[in-house]
Amino acid sequence: MINHYRQWFNQNFTPAKYQALIAGVNQEFDYQVAFKICETPIFIPDQLKTELEKACQDVLNQVFSPAYQAQMHRAVPEQFYVPGDTPMPTFAAIDFAVARDPENPDRYLPQLIELQGFPSLFGFQEFISTMYRRYYGLPGNLIHLFPPELQADESLYFEKLRLAMLGGHHPDQVILMEIEPEKQKTYIDFLCTQRYFGIKPVCITRLRKQGRKLYYEEGGHRIWVERIYNRVIFDELVQRPDLDLHFSFRDELDVSWAGHPNWFFKMSKFTLPFLNSRYVPTTYFLNELKSIPDNLDDYVLKPLFSFAGAGVKFGVSQADLDQVRDPSNFILMKKVQYAPEVTTLDLPAKAEIRLLVVNVGGKLELLTNLVRLSKGKMMGVDFNKGLDWVGGSIGFFERD
Repeated sequence: MINHYRQWFNQNFTPAKYQALIAGVNQEFDYQVAFKICETPIFIPDQLKTELEKACQDVLNQVFSPAYQAQMHRAVPEQFYVPGDTPMPTFAAIDFAVARDPENPDRYLPQLIELQGFPSLFGFQEFISTMYRRYYGLPGNLIHLFPPELQADESLYFEKLRLAMLGGHHPDQVILMEIEPEKQKTYIDFLCTQRYFGIKPVCITRLRKQGRKLYYEEGGHRIWVERIYNRVIFDELVQRPDLDLHFSFRDELDVSWAGHPNWFFKMSKFTLPFLNSRYVPTTYFLNELKSIPDNLDDYVLKPLFSFAGAGVKFGVSQADLDQVRDPSNFILMKKVQYAPEVTTLDLPAKAEIRLLVVNVGGKLELLTNLVRLSKGKMMGVDFNKGLDWVGGSIGFFERD
């Protein structure tokens, strides 16, 4: 999107460079990454960067407004409520489509797709930014981190995350908790997290409870857990009745949370109908819809609780609405028109930018980003099979 960097990259790109990048990524941890790494990063112009920062702050301001604070307790299903809630999330991920401003087509206007008070690929994104630089020889004035002090000293990124993840605890007493972590597509991020912060990925089934304390066994010894960097997604957990669990999220436990599970719901699709912003498409709870829009085809129907985008319907019809059994668990959201702005060697790609936010000393701070590129109807593997220059990536912009 910064044309001269885009042209430079495309002219210098070769399949051999990309294959070397992928080989380098896989060799680094002796692990083959389970998702598609895009052939290219994107180059974010100043105007879009500024709008992304404004959009992020606007969304966060509304999440912590008195109006939404009075409603957010409704977001957490009773069966998933976890004791020891926190007034703020430790992490947040806010997804924006790159779109054009309908009132000024020469400008970009980010449009919110989804948000969650949940961590994302904080480790891997730092790693892949280094690998893109190494294998493609990106200019030194390009950076992927937002705060000016991090642009001047990238090591501060690790300091801020170390504080958030460890919370003052020794890494040996902190775990990254997930369901069968080695089978997750995001396992590469867990390996990065272990390297950078010393936090070991541990399957939830390995944890045992003694009184109010949790531990797991390693080499015949009990390792007591004082803090959990939670990566368990409830939507997946409920689909795994086969798991042999030895504690419940609802138990009163002597642990602190790096990402309290309740925030998975309190910043989620449930939040969208409460937001009023030029950056947020009009969204309704289906059960609160006063009249059906004439242009239903311009909306997307989304379940509040689903795993990996399951159940999302485009090109909504009245028949789709009639089939919904519990309208209170669905939202109807105005469809976003992604702008195909990333020039590739064939078809242009659409971009979705995830802004990664961390609670630093009680203040939510935008640190870095994750990008997904698509040429299909939707983001995601199923809609981009057989296509090149799609998949996971990162956005670079010029240093402030």
